[in-house]
Amino acid sequence: MNPELTKSEIESRLRQTDPGELEKLWQTADRVRREHVGDAVHLRGLLEISNYCRRWCTYCGLSRHNRSLPRYRMTAEEILDAARQIAAFGYGTVVLQAGEDDGIEAVWLADIIRTIKQTTPLAVTLSLGERSLEELRLWRQAGADRYLLRFETSDPELFRLIHPPLGGQTLSRIDILRQLRSLGYEVGSGVMVGIPGQTYRSLAEDIDLFRQLDLDMIGVGPYIPHPHTPLGEGRIKPSVSPAEQVPNTEEMTYKVMALTRLVCPEANIPSTTALATINRESGRELGLQRGANIVMPNCTPPHYRQLYEIYPGKACINETAQACQSCLAQRIRSIGRTIGTGPGCRHRRTPPCDAQSESAAARSAPNR
Repeated sequence: MNPELTKSEIESRLRQTDPGELEKLWQTADRVRREHVGDAVHLRGLLEISNYCRRWCTYCGLSRHNRSLPRYRMTAEEILDAARQIAAFGYGTVVLQAGEDDGIEAVWLADIIRTIKQTTPLAVTLSLGERSLEELRLWRQAGADRYLLRFETSDPELFRLIHPPLGGQTLSRIDILRQLRSLGYEVGSGVMVGIPGQTYRSLAEDIDLFRQLDLDMIGVGPYIPHPHTPLGEGRIKPSVSPAEQVPNTEEMTYKVMALTRLVCPEANIPSTTALATINRESGRELGLQRGANIVMPNCTPPHYRQLYEIYPGKACINETAQACQSCLAQRIRSIGRTIGTGPGCRHRRTPPCDAQSESAAARSAPNR
């Protein structure tokens, strides 16, 4: 972690518009990335296993607000077939992602995780929203290696606006991230850039929180409005002055990625699909040249992929997994980078993760 960059300095750099100063930021982030995680770009096969969601988030196309979206949930056989294909491509990780779906039963998913770990060399990353400690423990014991849970914003008022709580909730997402760490997961989080109501100060607080949490993976992408959500429809309008509202631009996203690399030099940082969506020609490549070292090609079967509409117009929505593999390999090599092998765990100065075994904390934790 980098203790030198203060929150005020982070905010100042977020506001920076001078091209020369921004070029220095890109170069510094790229150098820090090379020194700490190397030139390998690790590919993590993304499987969007369900688009059901119990939440009423005001920005997300999977929200219960969106009644026009046909819903799906992949079968165990479909998930395992796709995981085997991901392993055959040579990717090191499968990412099982979904809305916050109560229909994904804990034991059912644990059996799938266990089978993936027994039959492939893949690391397993989960991104399933807020789940109970018992479920998280069970999945860790089944062999899951990582868990991604974006805290979205460190501003409590804005978080409540975009992510209305469910009745009976007692833990914040920060609490859950700390639980995940105690269970032995590699822990990932992140934020959206430019969501309505986000100020430069709160975004600087977000980046500082990445550092405080010592995250293993950090995902940042631009806010892309969905027309079937309260924010996208303009029914919710946070009161922030134009001078303080962070823009949801490509350049601002690169600033956040670069500053994140400076304060968390060891973290794995993806160049996201959202970046590729707003710049289809070179968004991913520029992300990789401004701090990122991970790409997550979408390996969801195409007939499901079109229904996982967090935001509209996603890049590569109709591409086959095979086509994505070939395209990404070419793009990565075109900028002088190599394709990583193995699970791509965080490069820690403390003992590294072991993608093939559970931590002592997870092994000793009792079932409830």
